[in-house]
Amino acid sequence: MKKVKTLGDLKAIGYKSRSIKDELRENLIQKLKNKEKVFEGIFGFEDTVLPDVERAILSRHNMVLLGLRGQAKTRIARMLINLLDEYMPIVAESELNDDPLAPISRYARDLVTEKGDDTPISWVHRNDRYVEKLATPDVSIADLVGDVDPIKAATLKLAYADERVLHFGLIPRSHRSIFVINELPDLQARIQVSLFNILQEGDMQIRGFKLRLPLDIQFMFTANPEDYTNRGSIITPLKDRIESQILTHYPRSIEIARNITKQEASIPTEQQKKILVPDMLQVLLEQVSFCARESELIDEKSGVSARLSISAYENLVSTAERRMLLNGEKSTSARITDFWGIIPAITGKVELVYEGEQEGLYTVALNLVGAAVKKLFLDYFPNPDKPRHGESSDPYGIIKAWFGGGNKVNLLTDATDQEYKKELNKVAGLQKFVATFNIPKKAELAFMELVLFGLTEFNVIGKNLVETTLTFEDSLAGMFDKEDGDDDIGGMF
Repeated sequence: MKKVKTLGDLKAIGYKSRSIKDELRENLIQKLKNKEKVFEGIFGFEDTVLPDVERAILSRHNMVLLGLRGQAKTRIARMLINLLDEYMPIVAESELNDDPLAPISRYARDLVTEKGDDTPISWVHRNDRYVEKLATPDVSIADLVGDVDPIKAATLKLAYADERVLHFGLIPRSHRSIFVINELPDLQARIQVSLFNILQEGDMQIRGFKLRLPLDIQFMFTANPEDYTNRGSIITPLKDRIESQILTHYPRSIEIARNITKQEASIPTEQQKKILVPDMLQVLLEQVSFCARESELIDEKSGVSARLSISAYENLVSTAERRMLLNGEKSTSARITDFWGIIPAITGKVELVYEGEQEGLYTVALNLVGAAVKKLFLDYFPNPDKPRHGESSDPYGIIKAWFGGGNKVNLLTDATDQEYKKELNKVAGLQKFVATFNIPKKAELAFMELVLFGLTEFNVIGKNLVETTLTFEDSLAGMFDKEDGDDDIGGMF
């Protein structure tokens, strides 16, 4: 391609123009025939969203991805560039990516007329054919479409009636490219109106100029549902002109959510080598997000972004790392008690309804972790409130009796690995109980801790947090022995 430097050279190699939508369509067809994965790294949409996107491309449609925050809408849009040709020829120094065989700007038309087959061309990489704009209330028509540039008129000594005094906006500069507007409802209605002709007729006007720019653009819009907030909505005539509306969704299984978190979380190699996060705790962390999406205290119209799990995972690893550094240890494993460190990742990513606001963000976050612990506990161990059929004895009897004898377990949030192990092992019957469920030896301590946390969620034993010490004890003893000033914040801790 570097050898093709003029319009004549381009004609000599048999280059033929095609629209960007045909380009996307033909390259997608080739990938589908070759059984290649089109959207690498997108999990959970294989049978829902991605087939809809592919059908829209095959139909040459503009698209809007509609869904709550944190549903990979922008990521999908950015991956469309993989369906573009690696390089595209343009008239050299053209503002509008003019096709050498079909120029649309005054500059390119004049140059081709003047130089003919000697017209210089340059090549644009597909990464430079993607333009993204976040819709905000201050976006103007001039930003998107363009306006008269008085400085250009003065410099070139041209009248305002001359087409060459125009300064083109983002959309015309996206000719033969992918143009994405994120959060479309935030765009003022009068600005949305300016997109009508571009979408329907493929042309545009600027400040009343009698010019027709037959723009060739693949539009992709992203938006939250209209009732997400009162910020605005997609006006009906514009929605009618967007051919395909595709609904996104949150991960529908813990395993899919884990894959997303693992891919997106920024965990340095140094942390990965020193901090082990047992599979059980990874499941617990994802379960927090699932519980949040089902909680009556959280606004379901706002949604709970996948970023909650990503940030929480990073915080969990860092909480364990901080404890390791304070204790002078070379490596460690994450614990349930480390989950106190993920609270900041929760409080900043949920919107509460009125009842939730009365509880407070911090308490709601703790309750979400507690609900996740309870659900995970039941996935592995019998329900303390519902003895299994055929059981003549209480499987938790020895553990309950040990606590009933006035014994306590004190788990410091920054306890060393040895102190942590010692406290858990002193509970009579706990290790033996966990062993009966074929738990891997390396994860035994984490499951022993899960049993204690789970039993507190069923009020079998009590739990009390004083400063940095979490105490497990008989529920009645905790009720009578609580000292004035002790924290009683409910939830997980």
